[in-house]
Amino acid sequence: MSDALHFSNEQAINPYYSNETTSTQAAQFEHSAIKEALESAGVTVISAPSPIDSQDGVYTANWALVRGTKAILARLPNVRKAEEAHAEHILTSLGKEVIRVPEGLKFSGQGDALSCGDLLFCGQGYRSDIDAQIFAADQLGYTRVQLQTIPKIDIEGLSVINEVSGWADSYFYDIDLALAVIEHPSADKKGVIAYCPEAFTTQSQTILQNLDEVDKIIVSLEEAREAFATNLVSTGETIIMSDAAPLLKNELITRGYSISTPHVAELAKGGGYIRCTTLSID
Repeated sequence: MSDALHFSNEQAINPYYSNETTSTQAAQFEHSAIKEALESAGVTVISAPSPIDSQDGVYTANWALVRGTKAILARLPNVRKAEEAHAEHILTSLGKEVIRVPEGLKFSGQGDALSCGDLLFCGQGYRSDIDAQIFAADQLGYTRVQLQTIPKIDIEGLSVINEVSGWADSYFYDIDLALAVIEHPSADKKGVIAYCPEAFTTQSQTILQNLDEVDKIIVSLEEAREAFATNLVSTGETIIMSDAAPLLKNELITRGYSISTPHVAELAKGGGYIRCTTLSID
């Protein structure tokens, strides 16, 4: 995790940005609450400074995809470029071998590539290119589950291009806004995911429905989009998640999971939430 000292929403690179001003104090308070919840759940948190003058440096999930000693470095939108060198420095200092995706490809790190055992749930079309996902999965030894979320549509029914990034836009621009890994598989038990079917294209819905390797929990479109319900962190026993997603929370409690719900509102102004503020490095 980094910090929220440079957090702002001045450059609207996703649909969640608004004209509301941001408070550094409020963002830092929320960030500290997330960190405390993670540590209380038994997660070891390594803190690193956020890059100066980088509004999204708090969202470390987008810095890379890490497995073992290797880290596939992200290639981020224009206003986030400063984070790439910063992330490389930090990951190298932690002993990771940093690998770059081929030139010209977009890659959003863990925000758009969620591991579940040997499976890698990958997003495409907005912040990541499919060729970058193929590269990352091959380098790290994952089996891809290649998916695509629905685009943001204008009043004429056309896909919206973000004015700041120049890239196609979506309320589910990273896959962690539409899908969460709740539990990794074990020798005698399937993995568990939670996902919002309506956030995915018809083809991707079919892929997920037919996937036998994991059990699935359905998340409503309202909770996914309005409450960032799937943007959570799970230890497999305790889940740190939105305090505004009661349907998903109750389902998880019914299944025997412990729930922690730090309040997040300020950080959501940048289109990020709990999962976004963390990068798994083990």
